[in-house]
Amino acid sequence: MEISLLICVIILISCIFLSKVTHKLGLPSLLFFILLGMIVGTDGLFKISFNNYYLTEQLCTIALIFIIFYGGFGTSWKVARPVMKPAILLSTLGVLLTTFLTGLFCYFFLHMKLIESFLMGAVIGSTDAASVFSILRSKKLNLKEGTASILELESGSNDPMAYMLTMILIGLMNQTAVISDVPFLLMNQLGVGTLFGILIGVLGTQILKRVNFMIDGFETIFALSLALLSYTLPTLLGGNGYLATYLCGIIIGNSTIPNKVILVNFFDGLTGLAQILIFFLLGLLAFPSKIPSIFLPAILIFLWLTLCARPLTVFLLMLPFKASWQQKVLLSWSGLRGATSIVFAILTFLEGQPLTYDIFHISFCICLLSVALQGTLLPTIAKKLSMIDRHANVFKTFTDYQEETHLPLLKVTITPQHPWANRLIRNLKITDTLILMIRREDQTLIPNGDTQILAGDQLVVSGTYFQEYMDLPLTEVQVDKSHPWFHKQIKDLELPNKTLVILIKRQDGTNITPKGDTLIEQGDILVLTFQKIHEGIISCMQN
Repeated sequence: MEISLLICVIILISCIFLSKVTHKLGLPSLLFFILLGMIVGTDGLFKISFNNYYLTEQLCTIALIFIIFYGGFGTSWKVARPVMKPAILLSTLGVLLTTFLTGLFCYFFLHMKLIESFLMGAVIGSTDAASVFSILRSKKLNLKEGTASILELESGSNDPMAYMLTMILIGLMNQTAVISDVPFLLMNQLGVGTLFGILIGVLGTQILKRVNFMIDGFETIFALSLALLSYTLPTLLGGNGYLATYLCGIIIGNSTIPNKVILVNFFDGLTGLAQILIFFLLGLLAFPSKIPSIFLPAILIFLWLTLCARPLTVFLLMLPFKASWQQKVLLSWSGLRGATSIVFAILTFLEGQPLTYDIFHISFCICLLSVALQGTLLPTIAKKLSMIDRHANVFKTFTDYQEETHLPLLKVTITPQHPWANRLIRNLKITDTLILMIRREDQTLIPNGDTQILAGDQLVVSGTYFQEYMDLPLTEVQVDKSHPWFHKQIKDLELPNKTLVILIKRQDGTNITPKGDTLIEQGDILVLTFQKIHEGIISCMQN
């Protein structure tokens, strides 16, 4: 056992260092995780024998649950909402059309059996969230026309459709389902998955908001449990577990919950480990000696998928949205295939009948080519198409961008000799410093420029150059024209009890201490503190 653990540690450390090397080389790190698995596998240098498809499928399914949940959790709905329609079309009808076109190619040109042809199309029908998220973040691809948001939402939500098509086609191939059952199976998968995803997401959010977890870290364990529950419960009832997991993640990730930064950091590390696990295991399971025999059909399917099926799908479905041809070309090229396709291919091996073609190794080879070529060339193609937005930030498409931040705070007690005593705030010569709140006897005041500071006051001050800090988690809300707070005064906002707007960041870079008659403008970012945080400050002051 100790030797096995040592090997696992060496592999993990190798993957971590390889990711740093690949980042410098401009190559997707996921590609090297697969190659490392192949190197240590049965046909590799270390000859580690591993051919347990069932164990691989189980481990990869668990890893995919966390990746898909965090894909939803990290989807910023306020950024993704304007591109929701094209993204949802691509993740549903797009997968269906890609499956159909690829199935036709396999049937007529590769002479696969009919159901086997469409099963091949379904397995590789979805884009891979892990690959897309990894490349967008690592390459910091700030794309024009909301393209990054479309890719993020599409890749995070299209696995359920591909999984559903794969399972239906396996059922047809095994004769455990008939064509007439397909509409019912589709409705059951979508209906149960959607219902439980929303239900678990809403209930989980309320618990995270209202329950005080007495031991640090228990909120992360609870969120982990929600991710697993959102998959297992609908799956047991015949629903789509991946769809439920994604919806649950979206609801929780876009809700205002305490300690979201802690959850983000936790799931960042967990999904990083899950990606290493999936790609390494799939590389370990593959037999490189089998690739030459399937390389020709694999590369033909890859070329058809990349140069014909995906572009035809994108150009057709993007017609109603008047997208530029540059965006359509970039969306076409960005349809990376990855781990989910290989995992779905394992399902065909475990649950299906013997196949004419080795779908697992064909899918493996296609995904390897996709990550290596499409992933590596994506930044270059985006640049050639003039789709790089120098003024945008791709991290804004994720909920962990400025949703919560830690603001350094200082508690200042005003003595009679203090230079601020008996002075109006507007007359203080202070820079890069904001007085957020004043505790005066039993009162809590939100100050403005006309507030006079008195001896005995206790001030909560934010700034850059303090030594006595309190790390306070705050939440930011960005206001656009569609936001219900747009063009309202602070005093007119219907905020929860003891919720304070302590700062407004304007688009021109200025920071405003809000007053009741402060008008909220388009592009404003409001910094809010909530009840538990507010009470924590008061308690800290009193102590």
